[in-house]
Amino acid sequence: MPNEKTASVSPTANAPSSIADLEALLKDDIKVKVAVDGVLRGKYMSKEKFLSAADSDGFNFCSVIFGWDMHDAVYSRELLISNRANGYRDLIASIDLATYRRIPWENNVPFFLVSFLDPDTKDPICADPRGVLRQVVTKAQLNGWKCIAGCEYEYFQFKETPESLAKKNYRDLQPLTPGMHGYSLLRTQLNTEYFNDLFDESLKFQVPLEGHHTETGPGVYETALAYTDALRMADNAILFKFLAKSVGMKRGVVPSFMAKPWGNLPGCSGHIHVSLCDASGKNIFALSDAELKTGRANAQYEDTKFLSQEGEWFLAGILDGLPDVMPMVRPLHAPPALSCLTSNINPTLPRRAPRPTQVVPTINGYKRLVGGEAFWAPNAVTYGYDSRAASVRIISPPSVPPAATRMEIRVPGADMNPYFALSAIFALGLRGIEKRLPLPGPPVGQLTAEDRKAGKVKMLPQSLEAATERMMRPESIAREEAVFGNDFVEHFGGTRQHEVKLWNEAVTSWEVERYLELA
Repeated sequence: MPNEKTASVSPTANAPSSIADLEALLKDDIKVKVAVDGVLRGKYMSKEKFLSAADSDGFNFCSVIFGWDMHDAVYSRELLISNRANGYRDLIASIDLATYRRIPWENNVPFFLVSFLDPDTKDPICADPRGVLRQVVTKAQLNGWKCIAGCEYEYFQFKETPESLAKKNYRDLQPLTPGMHGYSLLRTQLNTEYFNDLFDESLKFQVPLEGHHTETGPGVYETALAYTDALRMADNAILFKFLAKSVGMKRGVVPSFMAKPWGNLPGCSGHIHVSLCDASGKNIFALSDAELKTGRANAQYEDTKFLSQEGEWFLAGILDGLPDVMPMVRPLHAPPALSCLTSNINPTLPRRAPRPTQVVPTINGYKRLVGGEAFWAPNAVTYGYDSRAASVRIISPPSVPPAATRMEIRVPGADMNPYFALSAIFALGLRGIEKRLPLPGPPVGQLTAEDRKAGKVKMLPQSLEAATERMMRPESIAREEAVFGNDFVEHFGGTRQHEVKLWNEAVTSWEVERYLELA
C-alpha cells in the first residue's frame, strides 16, 4: 500500500481502509482478480492469497511484462528492469486498496489496481506508470497543490470480433455505422444497447462520465470522463478502455483506440484537461475577483490575461518541454498498473486484460499529426485562448467561470498511456512554475504561414523515431530528475526503439500495391 508521505488516489466508494474492512468486503468471494501494466494484463487470485498480499508489501509478479511488447515479444535489446541477466526476476505488486471496484459485466468480481516495487529496495520501479505519476503528484502536493485532470477519448467501433479481425487480416472491416455523423441523435438508435451500456456500466464500474456522443466518422464515439484528481483520472482512463472493449465483446463490437485507423479521415484524439488547486479547493490558474474586471496586468499576451501568473508559467513549462516528451504523450506499450479481483467464479481460471500506451507512443499515433490542423490535430508548439487549432487550448474567463479555468492539451491520441501523459504534462507544468519560464512566443492566432516558413514556429516531431531520438538526447528535458530522469528515459526509450525497429523491418500493403508491379 502507498507510503503515507506520497500522494494517494481518491478512493472509490466503499474502498476498504484496513485489512479488517477488506476481509469484510470479500466475505462472500472466493477469488481476486489482478491486472497489470499499460495494456492492463491481469489474473485471478484466491481470496486467501490476496488477503495475505494485501497485509504485506504485496505479491510477486513476473517482471517480464516490463521486458516485452504488447504482443508478448521480448524487446530488441536488454532493458533495465527485466532481462536475461536478472533472469526476468519477480517484482513486488503492491495492492492499492483505494482502487476497489467490482466488475459489473463479470459477475461483480472484486477488482483492485497495483503498483510495482523493486523487490530489494521496496522503492517504486522507474517505469511503473502509477509510480511515475504518483511521484509527480507528490511533488505538487509538497507545494500545497492538487493535480486535477479530465480525459476525453474519440474511438472507432467496428462490427467485428477478434476472430473476424484475424480472419480478414484486419482489412475491409465493417464500421458500426456508416457516414460522418457527429453529435447525432439518430445514429445512436442503431446500436442503442451498446451505446447505453458504455455509459451505464461505466457508472457501475466507478468510472463516471461527463459526456458521451457520436463523433465525426463512421462508427466513431467520443466519451468525456468526469474530472477528478490526476491519479484517479489515469486509473479511470485506462479502465474505460478495458470497459469499452469488454462491453463491446458482449455486443459483437470491437472499439478501437488506435489513433489513425483511416488515412483519409480524422484520427482519434485523447485530449487532456488539467488544472491545479490549493488545499481549500481554489483553482491556482484562476484570477482573483479584482483581476477579473480587466484581466491580469502583467500577462505576456492578450490570450493569457485571464490566466494567473502561475498558470502562465505552467503553460510555458508545457510548451518548453513538449517536443522532448512526445513518446510519453503518444501511446505505446508500457506496464502501468495491476488490478486484483475476487469473485464467486472458478478461481482457477487465469484472466488477462488489455494494456495501455503514452502521450504519442506508437508509430500510428504520428499519422494523426501529419495532417495537422486539417484534421484538428496540432503538430506544432502552439497555444491560444479557446483555440482548437493550438496544441494547448487555454480555457478561461470570459468563456467559463474562474473556477473552471484550465488547459486542454490536444496533442495526445486515444492510444496514449494516461499515466505517462499526465505525468509529462504536470511535470513540465510544475517545472515551468519552478523556473518561472516565459512563454516562447505569441499565441497561435498571431502566427502566420510566413512565420512557419521562416522557422519561427517550433514543430513537434513527426514520427516515433524522431520523437524517441529527441527524448533520448543527453540534453533532453525528459532526462531531468524533476521530469522523468535518466533511468526512465533509457528504459522507455528502449521500448520505443524496439517499436521503430519492427516498423522499419515491416513491408506494408501500401508498398506492395505501389511497387510490386511497376518498380
